[in-house]
Amino acid sequence: MQTGNVTTPFGRRPMTLALVKRQIAVAEIKSGKSADKWMIFRDVKEARETFKLQPYSIAVLDALLTFYPDKELRQDAQMIVFPSNAQLQVRANGMSGATLRRHLAILVDAGMIVRKDSPNGKRYARKDGAGEIERAFGFDLSPLLARSEEFALAAQKVATDRREFLQAKESLTLCRRDVRKVISAAIEEGAEGDWEAIEAVYLDIVRRIPRTPSASDLANILDEMQLLYGEVINQLDMLGNSEDISTNGAQTERHIQNSKPESINELEPSSRTEQSARPSEISRPKREPIKAFPLGMVLRACTQISDYGPGGQIAGWRELMSAAVVVRSMLGVSPSAYQTACETLGPENAAAVMACILERGGQINSAGGYLRDLTQRAEKGKFSLGPMLMALMRANAGNERQAG
Repeated sequence: MQTGNVTTPFGRRPMTLALVKRQIAVAEIKSGKSADKWMIFRDVKEARETFKLQPYSIAVLDALLTFYPDKELRQDAQMIVFPSNAQLQVRANGMSGATLRRHLAILVDAGMIVRKDSPNGKRYARKDGAGEIERAFGFDLSPLLARSEEFALAAQKVATDRREFLQAKESLTLCRRDVRKVISAAIEEGAEGDWEAIEAVYLDIVRRIPRTPSASDLANILDEMQLLYGEVINQLDMLGNSEDISTNGAQTERHIQNSKPESINELEPSSRTEQSARPSEISRPKREPIKAFPLGMVLRACTQISDYGPGGQIAGWRELMSAAVVVRSMLGVSPSAYQTACETLGPENAAAVMACILERGGQINSAGGYLRDLTQRAEKGKFSLGPMLMALMRANAGNERQAG
């Protein structure tokens, strides 16, 4: 059990106010809180760049967790591990001593672990008469439990950002292809207009794509490319040539639709003999969003989810969605699976589904597999959240009558 004492580092290692605050925060872990250590580790690993952790730092954290005997980190348990540097080096795939010490310091500075140094700086544990650990000196893993919700939310954000980046990259590639081919078709077929100048604008936009673009870079470039595309199509409409271009490009579009561009900087061919593509292909049909059920209905059907909201209660959809991310991590659902559910069902309905999965507890063997199955069924129009909520509401009502 944590005592809440603030300890200072051994030797010449300095004490900082940040270290004091972290140790105080560890002492304030909610009573009875527990979490799977490997689920926490997966979230930290997924969001390692958010916390400025290097791959070697993740390897050292992995090694430290192997010395903790239980699968779950618990607030009422002793969470200090005390391996020697030699033992850690072995479990960190033979990492050198200097590298190990550097990455232990990085983990401390990042607030992932806290040093609990003994009077002589050695790591060891003192046991009582019954053989139980009475006091230990080493590395305290409590910060991982204290910040488990933060790690889960950070991992989910990384998954969301990655998906948005890939979607923006795909959209820009498609838009570039359409603009390139429509301009080429206009020049090839002798359409009226200053197409050389329009092509120069296109090439200028392409040149400004960074070698390693960020999501915001892609969004800005995509906006410019879509504006150019709109201007090109408008000019062709005024000339009465849009119908011809759409017809000539049909066969080419069917051929290239199956290709997957690997690089955003792959320049489309500018040959004047290439066939044109249909301008309409840039717009993809989107499925109508699934209507969200009333929040009150969700909370009546899923009573347990409120425990994971801020202060143990949920007052709005934002709180429910944050609680669902915490539950997602606790149940072992990957960030990518939950992000796909959010995109298919909508964020409110995805959060409601996580609340339903939590409510059903032991009836579901794999929460991640179950969520993916529901998502796939929803994509085919074969899933509705209503029956699930109604069944849980009836079950809760029955339990209340039995208790009464």
